[in-house]
Amino acid sequence: MSPTDSESTHAQPGTGENVSPEQAERARVRAEAAAFREQNNANRAKARTLTNMFWAMLACLIVVAFLAIVTWRPKAEKVRAIEYTAQLQDAKKLAPWVLGPAPMPTGWTATSAEFKAPEQSPMTWHLGIVTDQKKYVGLEQSNVTGKNFQTDKLGKTADDGTSTVAGVVWQRKTLLDRHDEHALVLIGSGATTIVTGNAGYSALETFAATLH
Repeated sequence: MSPTDSESTHAQPGTGENVSPEQAERARVRAEAAAFREQNNANRAKARTLTNMFWAMLACLIVVAFLAIVTWRPKAEKVRAIEYTAQLQDAKKLAPWVLGPAPMPTGWTATSAEFKAPEQSPMTWHLGIVTDQKKYVGLEQSNVTGKNFQTDKLGKTADDGTSTVAGVVWQRKTLLDRHDEHALVLIGSGATTIVTGNAGYSALETFAATLH
């Protein structure tokens, strides 16, 4: 073997010489650091994406809520009208003191009516009405002239002056157990007549003027 071949033979291991433990450790640390940075960047990108999605969804919800508030309209409650005139006429035959509107004020609607006959003593007549302003007016009558009927229909009350309707003086009452409700009370001819509701004294007087 020539010297040249021998040198070549001994030089070959040098080209693939063994890596020292220190070099291997440094390489491993660099690789781990690179992997950590890559994973950290990926996590930050994901976090930014989720944050953006959250704020985008929140903005959409705010817009939807705003539009709902602006465009929402309360659903008007439908008034269920009843025919009460036949029942009123039947009641008048048994109790001449029974009254009813003649005519009903324009735009007002009867929604309930009830007459308790003599065998259901005391006799009572009720007519419930909704005004054109969607307020309530009720007519309550009985052949009881004492305080019990008033207390039963009105609860606790306080006198609030008088109203003169078609020359007849009615006692005004404020209902203490009900918010913003009043009544006109008339006692005479063996009966108690009450006009009550939350429509205000003016509307109560208007209704009282129609009673015959």
